[in-house]
Amino acid sequence: MAINVKDLGRSPGTMRTMHEHVPAPKDFGVALIGVPFGSDIELDLRFEAVHEGILVSGSALVPVKGECGRCLVPIEYTEDVDVQELFYYEDAESFEGEEEEEQRRIERDVIDLEPVLRDAVVTSLPFQPVCREDCEGLCSECGARLEEDPGHHHEVVDPRWAALAGLAGTAAEDAATSTESDEREES
Repeated sequence: MAINVKDLGRSPGTMRTMHEHVPAPKDFGVALIGVPFGSDIELDLRFEAVHEGILVSGSALVPVKGECGRCLVPIEYTEDVDVQELFYYEDAESFEGEEEEEQRRIERDVIDLEPVLRDAVVTSLPFQPVCREDCEGLCSECGARLEEDPGHHHEVVDPRWAALAGLAGTAAEDAATSTESDEREES
């Protein structure tokens, strides 16, 4: 996403706009959600020459696809992301307090928008996307969707008490057997 800005020169106040559709590059997202590779990104940007460089501002409308982090249901929506970045001229001095790597540069009258868009889009995406705020997710025992079966539960016996549960079952059987034999003796 290289944009030539030679026409803006170094005249502060010179400006132009760009309304364009560009394909999304690879890896435009996080683990569970992102912008699909090759999908249409709608850019509405303004390039304005300022004393230090070129100020790029505007918005990007991106299609987002992924899956719910709780129930794994597919999620799909569009996100309008604000973009604002100052690209410094190649010969501009570094400002105190700012790292050289953090300053974006205009190289041979060209601005590379991909890193700026990637930063704006990825930081706007949810880290743990959900289909709905009250999504109950999946059962941790069997993987059933809890939304489809609200009363779903499993009898879970604490392994530390499992041996006693077995004794309780044996004691009840022994009691029933002894009651039957006492009744036979009385008859």
